[in-house]
Amino acid sequence: MSFLSATLSRVKPSPSIAISTLAGELKAQGRDIIGLSAGEPDFDTPQNIKDAAVAAIAAGKTKYTAPDGIPELKEAICAKMKRDHGLTYMPNQVSVGTGGKQTLYNALMATLNPGDEVIIPAPYWVSYPDMVLLAGGTPVAVEATLENSFKLTPEQLEAAITPNTKWFIFNSPSNPSGAGYSRAELKALTDVLMRHPHVWVMTDDMYEHLVFDGFEFCTPAEVEPGLYERTLTCNGVSKAYAMTGWRIGYAAGPEHLIAAMRKVQSQSTSNPCSISQWAAVEALNGPQDFIAENNVAFKRRRDLVVSALNAIDGITCPTPEGAFYVYPSIAGLIGKTSPKGTVIADDEAFATALLAEQDVAVVFGAAFGLSPNFRVSYATSDEALVEACRRIKSFCDSLS
Repeated sequence: MSFLSATLSRVKPSPSIAISTLAGELKAQGRDIIGLSAGEPDFDTPQNIKDAAVAAIAAGKTKYTAPDGIPELKEAICAKMKRDHGLTYMPNQVSVGTGGKQTLYNALMATLNPGDEVIIPAPYWVSYPDMVLLAGGTPVAVEATLENSFKLTPEQLEAAITPNTKWFIFNSPSNPSGAGYSRAELKALTDVLMRHPHVWVMTDDMYEHLVFDGFEFCTPAEVEPGLYERTLTCNGVSKAYAMTGWRIGYAAGPEHLIAAMRKVQSQSTSNPCSISQWAAVEALNGPQDFIAENNVAFKRRRDLVVSALNAIDGITCPTPEGAFYVYPSIAGLIGKTSPKGTVIADDEAFATALLAEQDVAVVFGAAFGLSPNFRVSYATSDEALVEACRRIKSFCDSLS
């Protein structure tokens, strides 16, 4: 009899975290590693948010809180949902977790039974399928290809729905592709969902503020009010507010679902860090102007990387609408061999050889469910991006 749970045999560690960890270890050994694998803004948390955290410490707000968030933060989330999306939620319809990942995980743990299916467009964030598996469900990946700008079509969604479908996980702008769905594109998907009342929507809006070129973000329950009672709208402060390490995510949805998620959280982590919660109150209620300022830098970096990668023979890199990732195809490089003898049989071999031979860390596309691609996070300095793209070009040009 195995000591470890059989559940663990169904899942794998996060590839993006593993690659970032390896890159850090190599850098510590003295290698000149350029890491493009971590989904983390290089900007510092705004000063007003840090000041709010310091003030909370000084005021002694260092005790346990309610398992899924302080009232002040829940009220700030309700105000944000009304302000940004015209959606009305009460505090008892809001759950605050230790990062966006926990809110998603809590919802899946609270709702999935063996045989339940969860539709996940690919490419997807690496954790979606494994969280479904941990919760006892069955992930159903549906490929959104480069030809469709990495966006799921209504026909694909319709075809994937079965009587066993419980959730549809939706992420726009997307990690890893940066693809954002327009209101019309999203309405076409919600029209499908309205025909299938047994399917719930889990929307991951973590990158909603990181959009470019006039793209207008919208969320499913905003586009189709008829989905309000079966939509869990998930978000957090990690990306737009440069608060990845503060670990605050949240979700808003029907009261009975939120209560079930609260039960899961009360028996796992209990409350998120009290200091981080007060910082998040200031993030949501305070000035928002720095987001647009940061987006200027993100757009510049996006354009730099897209231009540089498209100049490389064998690589095709579409221009994404948002987030801080690009997801180029390496279809033109498959089958070639690196100077040190690595055959580029797939995107994992490409990423492995690129790190070994040019000291650039990227995440291979198979980790996100769609190959042959790799993900670049351009949430780093212009200088690092220029040098990384130079190394990638040098590597690709050296393939034979």
